[in-house]
Amino acid sequence: MPLSAPKTPPAHHIHQGALSASIWKQETEKGPMFNVILQRSYRDKGDWKTSSVFGRSNLLPLSHPASRVYDWIESQPRTAPGARH
Repeated sequence: MPLSAPKTPPAHHIHQGALSASIWKQETEKGPMFNVILQRSYRDKGDWKTSSVFGRSNLLPLSHPASRVYDWIESQPRTAPGARH
């Protein structure tokens, strides 16, 4: 069985109630690029599960962690590694 490369952890993680956001950072020639995975936790027959499907009742609460994600990304340096200012 071949060994797989270790998974890179998210650059940042935000929890707000049952909602969470994982922020992934990728270095590019033009500087860092960020991608976000939004999820909600729920119980199903006693087991905790996650979903990236949101109902109407999740949309307004989802705006709060989304706003925090935006603020965190905006606070990150924008220059590419080795770039001169």
